[in-house]
Amino acid sequence: MHDGGTEENSAGADIAAGDHEGPTRPLARLRKHWLLTSAVALALLGTGTAVPIVLADSGDDTPCQEIPAATRALAKDPAAATRALDPGDDLSRYDAVRALLVHENPCGDGGEVLGQVAEAATRAAADGGRHTLAQARAAYAVVAAYEDEPVPRGAAPGVARVLAEYVVDVNRFLSADREAYSPAVDAVAAAPDDTGWTTYGRFLAPGEAHADFEHSRPYSDVRADPEDLIGQLAADPEAFAILYDAERAYFAYYLERLTRNGADPDYHPGKEKDGAPKSATTWTDIDLEHLTDRIGALMSHRALYARDGTIPDLAAFDKAVRRHTRGAYRAADRQVSSRPPMGDIAERPVSGAVSGDLMDGRHQLFTVLDAWTKTRSVPTERAAQLRQLIDDRYVRALWLTRY
Repeated sequence: MHDGGTEENSAGADIAAGDHEGPTRPLARLRKHWLLTSAVALALLGTGTAVPIVLADSGDDTPCQEIPAATRALAKDPAAATRALDPGDDLSRYDAVRALLVHENPCGDGGEVLGQVAEAATRAAADGGRHTLAQARAAYAVVAAYEDEPVPRGAAPGVARVLAEYVVDVNRFLSADREAYSPAVDAVAAAPDDTGWTTYGRFLAPGEAHADFEHSRPYSDVRADPEDLIGQLAADPEAFAILYDAERAYFAYYLERLTRNGADPDYHPGKEKDGAPKSATTWTDIDLEHLTDRIGALMSHRALYARDGTIPDLAAFDKAVRRHTRGAYRAADRQVSSRPPMGDIAERPVSGAVSGDLMDGRHQLFTVLDAWTKTRSVPTERAAQLRQLIDDRYVRALWLTRY
């Protein structure tokens, strides 16, 4: 592998999103017959949402659905897109949102447009913008809609950007309270308690809403599982690169905010309540484990898809991932005290070109960790503990992740 991957841009070897027939889905998913479009139309007439038109066969066994102009317009109108994809606090509009997003075989560039709509609806305003409740609820709806349905061909990069935009909430899903009462919470509900601890994660930006992927609507099967969705997206090289970049950026972001002992600087001992951490490293260690889990899971999906033929040419897939990868992310050599909004994490500037094997996730993590422990003069025992923690979780994720 070469640093930066600039010499790997030859079109003959690369697999880019949309350059191949869609990946074989590892799970047999129940596909809805195209005639259900008429039922969708009836459901959406009352909401004012444009209904896709079913056209003649586009080349496979399923007639394609044309994405209406009104839906296409949402990709360029974030405020309107958020209104269209906001399922409401009680998820009363979820079925309409799902009908807008889920299409078995969009015509032409329709899948790409749907991904752009999902991104537009959930993305915070630029220059330090914070997610609103409506945007966070829309992110929940996007994950729920595609969690048990195939992501349309071409939509994977846009949907991956939604997960990258909410990287803290996606990682928090692994350890959150299973009794979530709404699809998103405001900044007050997510704020740290007297100990400096909150179930919504460390180093949260003030004034920002958070998607709560643990929520499920009572008496229905609506749920939003980022893990299942990541499993789908990992088959697309551009989406893989977006997710991998986001996790590596979050890893650097997280480390540079810890004390030189690898502890949470916002933790206040002596004020613990039930559920609060017992030490300043309790939840930092858990957070780092879950960050490692995400990267290990991506590599596990990659290996599984190479074995089952979903990725027909692993070398070409890896080249395409590297081409879409922004670069390397290194933690600052001093402790950082800022608490920027979540959407800025994955957008942080790269530190340079990727060195070594990009697809050796453990190597990439160790490279960042070792540089951080050295520049911050982390005690030897603590540095070894963190390295072992990451090693253990990476191997565990490789073995346990199945899709």
